[in-house]
Amino acid sequence: MRKKRLCYTYLAFMLNGFLALSIGSLLPFIREARNLDYVFAGLLVSLHSVGNLISGFAAGAAAAVIGRKKSILIFNACYALSYLLILGGNSQIALAAAFLLTGLARGASSNFGNTEINSLAPGKAGFLNGLHAMFSIGAFLFPILLTLLTRTDAFRWIYACYFMAAMGVLSWMLYFLIPVDAQESVKKEKKSGNFGFFKEPLFYLCTATLFFYLCAEQGVIGWLITYFVDTGLLSDALSQLMASVLWTMMLAGRLSTAWASERVQKERLLPVMGIGIVAFFFWLLLSKNTALIVIGIMGFGYSMAGIYPTTVSFCGALIQKYAMAWSFILTIASMGSILMPSVIGRIAQQAGIAYGMSSVVVVVLLDMALIMALCGYVRREREKEKGEGKAA
Repeated sequence: MRKKRLCYTYLAFMLNGFLALSIGSLLPFIREARNLDYVFAGLLVSLHSVGNLISGFAAGAAAAVIGRKKSILIFNACYALSYLLILGGNSQIALAAAFLLTGLARGASSNFGNTEINSLAPGKAGFLNGLHAMFSIGAFLFPILLTLLTRTDAFRWIYACYFMAAMGVLSWMLYFLIPVDAQESVKKEKKSGNFGFFKEPLFYLCTATLFFYLCAEQGVIGWLITYFVDTGLLSDALSQLMASVLWTMMLAGRLSTAWASERVQKERLLPVMGIGIVAFFFWLLLSKNTALIVIGIMGFGYSMAGIYPTTVSFCGALIQKYAMAWSFILTIASMGSILMPSVIGRIAQQAGIAYGMSSVVVVVLLDMALIMALCGYVRREREKEKGEGKAA
């Protein structure tokens, strides 16, 4: 049963990446077809993150009442509905609702997947990196599909939406098949559902690290293709390919981190990733030819790949001890992915997309600093435990 739960959860999370990250690839087509400005396009990306934030908390709270399986089935149904709205809704309100729904489905899927894997393998960075590697596979596949569909006619992006609606239904079916005992989940959540994690320094360090990581991730992923197209650095087709290159390297990075985390202490690995995202993001911004851009994207994707799951693995004990801990971590951290796309869109409208993307420099520097603080805290706590053990 454990293997079956792992398998279905991994497959569902792959589809989550396929469905959720399609918005960045579709955005240039939607913006052109519906004649949207940068500010509203940034709002759409932020609404996706708003939905992600809402369901990240609401799905956890709902699980405490109706069970995790019923909760994920309700929220995951938003995927299919969102793409139908993109297809059928010509108004800005319909588009806003659609992007909000994609976020609702994504946040619930993230909550369920991370909680499920942590319950099967508490604090194991390898299993969590494996889960997020599946997300990367899905995110990597969609830009390729979109490029194949739109190679001769940009308006064929609509066919991709039909396909995504079907994938939304398939995703729902996978969650339906996961053998989770809803009643057992409810009892567990109620029994341990207190808020003692607010007294834990680890909670704040992990949450802040994830907040600025998600600022950088959603800011770059949401605007990367638009940045390349509108600055003229790359053609439309090559820009879409760069999204797949990014997610290919994120997949490689997560698989590498899963392997390395079983052999090297996590607090040694994470700082290397933090330094990497800063160095390669500067490289990416300063690159003006295709070869250097590809190297920058590859390095940035590889460096950022393991930050989220490895940081989550640090708070595995909190998630196990306190039922609502993960919902609060995910909810607060997700505010970063809401804030940054709108900031980039606002700056882009006033000064240009190049300046908008440059604003991400601030958040990658802050994230690197927080990673160092988190790893330093973990080392000190480990040494303290060793000292107490010897004293005993």
